[in-house]
Amino acid sequence: MARFCVNRNAQAGSGDHEVHDVSSERSCLPDRANRIDLGYHSSCRQAVTAAKNHFNDVNGCRWCAPACHTT
Repeated sequence: MARFCVNRNAQAGSGDHEVHDVSSERSCLPDRANRIDLGYHSSCRQAVTAAKNHFNDVNGCRWCAPACHTT
């Protein structure tokens, strides 16, 4: 299981709030102050579902949650 967060700030252009795998070693994570902890999930799809409790427009990060990146 991986721990995920969602960015409080929407992406410019798409308006999506990106879901990130916190354990990722990529430099794509938002600043800690901009993260909402989603807890541990067995897949990014479950994390995206959890993030939808906070925001309507949610997408997986292209770099650390590519299986859930749709736009």
